[in-house]
Amino acid sequence: MKLSQFRFKLPIEQIAQFPTPYPEDARMIVLHRSTGEIEHKGVRDLPEFFDEGDLFVFNDTKVFPARLYAQKEKTLANIEIFLLRELNHDLRYWDVIVDPARKIRIGNKLFLDEENTIVAEVIDNTTSRGRTIRFLTDYDNSEFVDRLYEKGNTPLPKYIHRPMSEEVQAEYDKIFPDYPVTRMDEDRYQSIFADKVGAVAAPAACLHFSKQLLKRMEIKGIEHEFLTSHMSLGNFKTIDVEDLTKHKMDSEQIFVRKELVDAVNNAHSAEKHVCAVGTEIMRALEHVAGTEGQLKVYEGWTNKFIFPPYDFAVADSFFVNLYDSQSSQLMMVAAFGGYEKVMHAYEVAVEEGYRFGDYGDAMLIID
Repeated sequence: MKLSQFRFKLPIEQIAQFPTPYPEDARMIVLHRSTGEIEHKGVRDLPEFFDEGDLFVFNDTKVFPARLYAQKEKTLANIEIFLLRELNHDLRYWDVIVDPARKIRIGNKLFLDEENTIVAEVIDNTTSRGRTIRFLTDYDNSEFVDRLYEKGNTPLPKYIHRPMSEEVQAEYDKIFPDYPVTRMDEDRYQSIFADKVGAVAAPAACLHFSKQLLKRMEIKGIEHEFLTSHMSLGNFKTIDVEDLTKHKMDSEQIFVRKELVDAVNNAHSAEKHVCAVGTEIMRALEHVAGTEGQLKVYEGWTNKFIFPPYDFAVADSFFVNLYDSQSSQLMMVAAFGGYEKVMHAYEVAVEEGYRFGDYGDAMLIID
C-alpha cells in the first residue's frame, strides 16, 4: 500500500491537549470488523464486550523524564536535550536528540544548571539531530541517574502544545481545578501499570485504565498480563516514503516473560479472546509469535512494521487510541480492522468530534 492512502483531514482542535478528568471518561468508538458496524461508547463500557477468561495484554513500561533543557557553553544558547537511551552506565554515555541541532557540534559542552553539577559533552553525531553525549559530574553512578531525572521534564509529544492564554487557562482550570498542569502531566502521562523504567513516550492506550475499571474487569473474570515495550520516539516518526515497503521503523526494546507466554497460550487453548492494548503491544506479540500464534519468551529488540495486508497470529481484539493521518499506528490499526472499515471509522470519528492523540479518545476493534 501507499502512504497517501492513509491521509485524512484532522482538525487541529481535535488533537487532545489535556486528558479527560478521569481515565475512563474518554469516549470509545467500537468497530466490529466482521460487519463494519460502528458503535459509540465510553471507555468505561469496555468490560461489556468481554467475558470471563478473556485476556488483556498491558504494557508495564514506565516513562522517564526524558526532556532536559540546557545552555551551550560560551553562547549560552538554549538547547533541548531529549534522552533516548542509556548506552553505558559506567561511562555515562547516552543517545539523545538535540534541538536546535545545527548549533551543536562534537566537543560542545551543555550546562544543565548554573552550578554545573551535571554537564553534557557531545562526543559523536548519530543522525541529523541525534548525538551521543557523555555526562560529566561528581555524582557517583548510583546517584547520577536519579539526579539527572530530577532535572528532566515529562516528554509530552510535540503536538501537545499549550501556550497558556487566558482562554486555555480557563479551559484547563474548569477541567482540573487546583491541579498544576506540570503535576497533571507527571501523573497522567504515565499508566497505572508503570513499573519498568525505559520509555520516552507513554503507552497511550494504557492511559485509559484506572483502578476502578480494572476492578470491574476483575469482577467479571477478565484476566490480564504484562509485556514490557519501551516506547521510543519512532512512534512519532514521520513516514517520508510513498512505498511503505521501504519504510524502516526505529527499534524498541521488548521483554516477553513466561507469565505472559503461558497466559496467552492458555487463552488460545481455551478459545478465549486476547486483547492487545496499544500498537506497541501488538507489534511485540507479533514479533515473538510462532506459526500458530504460540508465544515464546523473548528479550531483545523489534523494528517490525505492520501495514495492510497482514495476518495477525496472537490477538483477536485491539484497544488503541486514535492516531494522526499517515502515522505508522494508523497503518497497523488498518491492517487489523481492515483498511476500508478503519478509514471509514476514522471519518466517523472526525465527524463526531472524537479527540485524537495520546491524551485523546479510544478505539476498540472486535470481531
